[in-house]
Amino acid sequence: MTTIGFSTDTDVREDRRTVPTDEGDHERFSHFVDKDKLTEAMVMGTPVVALCGKVWVPSRAPEKFPVCPECKEVWESLRDESGKNA
Repeated sequence: MTTIGFSTDTDVREDRRTVPTDEGDHERFSHFVDKDKLTEAMVMGTPVVALCGKVWVPSRAPEKFPVCPECKEVWESLRDESGKNA
């Protein structure tokens, strides 16, 4: 006779793409994020990923902080590649 049961073993894997980074200068800047994802994050409380790689749940007014230099650099390089900011 075969016994069917439940296993108590659990395999937990951390998704490092969504681990918030609360260290360093990232907290002192406004970051560039896809507008649609930002709106969703503000409504749903889900994390977003900035162009510089910072992951967080937005909750403050970005106009009160200077723009992240890493995000700005990535944004400008993306615009240069598309030919819109040459």
